[in-house]
Amino acid sequence: MPDASVVFHRLAAREYRSAREWYADRAAEAAENFRIAVDQAVSRISSQRESLPKLGPVYRFVRVRRFPYVLIFRERSPESVMVMAVAHTSRRPGYWRGRR
Repeated sequence: MPDASVVFHRLAAREYRSAREWYADRAAEAAENFRIAVDQAVSRISSQRESLPKLGPVYRFVRVRRFPYVLIFRERSPESVMVMAVAHTSRRPGYWRGRR
C-alpha cells in the first residue's frame, strides 16, 4: 500500500500547537523534540497505518515517542488519512469522538 497523505483536523492542529507551545514555555529544545516526535508519528501513519493499533471500528492510533501523547486518526480514502486528535494520554479519554 502506497504512502498516504496525512492531514490534521482543525481541532487536532490546535491541540498540536497548544502542546508545542506548552513545551516551548519550558524549553525550546523540548518543543523541538516534541515537533520531531510528532513528525515521526505522522510518518508512521503515512507508511504503516494498517499495522497500527485499532481504537474501535474506524479509528487507529500511534504513540508519540517520549511524550505522553497519541495521534488518533482515520482513513478518509486509500490515499488520505486524517488525524482527528493530538490527545494527551492522561486527559479526557474519548473527547474527540464527536469530530467529523
